[in-house]
Amino acid sequence: MVLEIAASIFSTILPSKYYIHAALSVLVIVVVRAFAQGRSTNRERDLHARVILVTGGFTPLGLTLIQALAQRGAHIIALSPSPIDSLETEVLIDLIRNTTSNENIFAEQCDLTSPTSVRAFCTRLLTAEENRLDAIVFAHEYKQVGSVLSGGVGLEDFQKIRESGSMTTFLMITLLLPILLVAPPERDIRIVNVVNPFYAAAVPSFSPNEAALLPKASSTFVREGHRSLRMAVLTRHLQRVLDALPSAQVPKTDETAAHVVSDKLQRSNIVAITVSPGFSRSDTVSPLLGADRDSPNYSSWRFALYLVLQPFLRVLTKSTNSALQSVLHVLFLPTPFKTGSSQAARAEEVLKPGALYSDCSVVRLNIPPLPASDAPKEEAKTKGEGESTGLPDDGELGGEMMGRLVWERFEERLKEWERSAPPEEKKEKSVDPPSTDS
Repeated sequence: MVLEIAASIFSTILPSKYYIHAALSVLVIVVVRAFAQGRSTNRERDLHARVILVTGGFTPLGLTLIQALAQRGAHIIALSPSPIDSLETEVLIDLIRNTTSNENIFAEQCDLTSPTSVRAFCTRLLTAEENRLDAIVFAHEYKQVGSVLSGGVGLEDFQKIRESGSMTTFLMITLLLPILLVAPPERDIRIVNVVNPFYAAAVPSFSPNEAALLPKASSTFVREGHRSLRMAVLTRHLQRVLDALPSAQVPKTDETAAHVVSDKLQRSNIVAITVSPGFSRSDTVSPLLGADRDSPNYSSWRFALYLVLQPFLRVLTKSTNSALQSVLHVLFLPTPFKTGSSQAARAEEVLKPGALYSDCSVVRLNIPPLPASDAPKEEAKTKGEGESTGLPDDGELGGEMMGRLVWERFEERLKEWERSAPPEEKKEKSVDPPSTDS
């Protein structure tokens, strides 16, 4: 009787003549959703005894990343803006430890909006007795900054937030690079910059001098894209600098060390990569609509709109686990320094140093050449773009000149950022030893 009633109701809602249409509709939705979720990594890696530093560890992507790495045995240091003894931080850390059976998950307090706090954390790490780092994942810049809906915080306020996040990444790279450079050359070290997916919007108008571009750009997508693309160019130039270091960085090829497939592919045991995880509901769409509670533009009606759009967002955007796949891919892929010399091993996919990855594959961007007004004056006196620095010009992501100008611009902005810090932050503070627990 119950089945007959259910069949009658179903036939009333969906007559039999529409069965084929319904089946095709479901098939289209499944295919579109599978395409929107992107590729999943086909790699795996044992991370036991590897120490990984994660910024933005308490964002949706960051927490999912920490859990994925912890399941593979990694020793994780997650930076938290809140005190490590706060209820939220303690609960999250304990939960990840219990669910992954990994006790090597720790939190360190570091306010990523404060240059003083960033320097204090880096000093604690540099002076610690154990300061090994096998990877640094800068996940704090992935989360969308700015909303497409008017009201609340303006464009310039959001731009300050973007600038602060980028300066934090650059400052931490320059401060922590010394301990990475003195690590044994056989150690596989990776620096991963996680950026938002709007980099393509900034390609046509990209310039190292964002001060001239951004006042004219009112679009949130262009401003976010410029931030993302700038970090990709910086990361590529960082790899050029690392590859230009003395050949002592190349591991020796004996029976116990890694086999060098080609020193033209990788000259340093430190690999810098940029990753764009794509459009995720939690870290991209929610802040974009002002529905994220941490967003300055948050409001209840924006959150209600986000809930109403959920059926479409579930199909057209990524879950956090799907967005994470590209980050895991660049952490799991073997580098050109890998064991084995067989033909099969040589044909295996390896990580491309300095590249931009999205959907578990390399993205190739043709950034327009710099206008003459943006080129440094000394370049006119040299025959090649790389002659003034000794760095080869591979032409990728704008080439060596573009990367150098972006790096120099970061150095200038970093000084301004530190000078603009609140007076109370500029006072010297005693440096405590790093904590080992949360």
